[in-house]
Amino acid sequence: MSTTTAGPVPAARSTSLWVIFAVSFSHFLNDLMQALLPAVYPLLRDLYALDFTQVGLITLTHQLTASFLQPLVGFYTDKHPQPYSLPIAMCFTLCGLLLLANADTYPALLSSAALIGVGSAIFHPEASRVARMASGGKLGFAQSLFQVGGNIGTALGPLMAAFIIIPRGQGTVSWYALVALTAIAVLWAVGRWYATQNRISKAAPRPARDPSISQRHLFWIFMILGLLVISKNVYMASMTSFYAFFLIEKFALTASQAQVYLFVFLGAAAAGTFIGGPIGDRIGRKAVIWVSILGPLPFTLVLPYAGLELSIALTAIIGFVLASAFSAIVVYAQELLPGRVGMIAGLMFGTAFGAGALGAATMGVIADQTSIIFVFQLCAFLPAIGLLTIFLPDTKV
Repeated sequence: MSTTTAGPVPAARSTSLWVIFAVSFSHFLNDLMQALLPAVYPLLRDLYALDFTQVGLITLTHQLTASFLQPLVGFYTDKHPQPYSLPIAMCFTLCGLLLLANADTYPALLSSAALIGVGSAIFHPEASRVARMASGGKLGFAQSLFQVGGNIGTALGPLMAAFIIIPRGQGTVSWYALVALTAIAVLWAVGRWYATQNRISKAAPRPARDPSISQRHLFWIFMILGLLVISKNVYMASMTSFYAFFLIEKFALTASQAQVYLFVFLGAAAAGTFIGGPIGDRIGRKAVIWVSILGPLPFTLVLPYAGLELSIALTAIIGFVLASAFSAIVVYAQELLPGRVGMIAGLMFGTAFGAGALGAATMGVIADQTSIIFVFQLCAFLPAIGLLTIFLPDTKV
């Protein structure tokens, strides 16, 4: 197997924990706001008499916007760093939330989803770059700590919906403007550090990729990584968008109860995200990718047929194992193309968002034509794509 070279040396020579914690906290705030959109789907469905296809199209609009923009943002900022683009990203999210709180038509809901998606598209590549710059060489640790903030925010979104928004109505989404303003303040401080590090790193030589891997081989490696990200994120998007409906239909739960059980899945995913990066630093990224993508398969196959208690346990295991993949995949890909940190982060996040968008829309159509139970029976086979990991080259780390 081929062996890749190490990635670029981060601008910061030692680990800058406060910066990593700051971008992780901002990721928490960002994804908390992002998660409010799917978390209020049951409320929006009742208010506007939406079918599953329309619900899926909201997710499509949100995530496809982010999917297309993120690689472009990363490609541009690799050449022209924009330290203060992070607080600007939060301004877009803030506008999207305020529109969501006051939307009274379906097109307005789609527009709010698009604005929130633009905020996410600008935030993720640049925040991922900052985490790498501040890592001091602990790439997996920094990426996982950054990622876990987002996963915790995503996990708390359903709880916010269950206990605040659903009981009080759509207008309470505007309360989360305070969350956006907090993120803007934190990211302004991060932007100042980023600007300083950017000046220091300008004189550093540009790292070269491993010449033993041909352009054609590199293309196929990224195709495989893309398929792995797609399998993970289509399943994750199906859970995020439709798991509450699955529980309501199968077990006759209330919307608030279903959101609490969705939190169990997302909370387990947050824990898994944090584990994946540090373990990858120790045993290698490829080993983590193997376990995290293929490992959930037995549990996803059982889930559609399990009782309520077993379903909750299974979703916790699935969320924990499946989520550990992403940090390892991002760092693995960045090591293959050193010097393209932002573009790779944008490409991976963009693929993840795009897969989730198309997956949610497709599953919404399938649910309308068949049943929400069948959707989860179908999605159960997605982790089998993890078998493609065998074709990835080994790396030194």
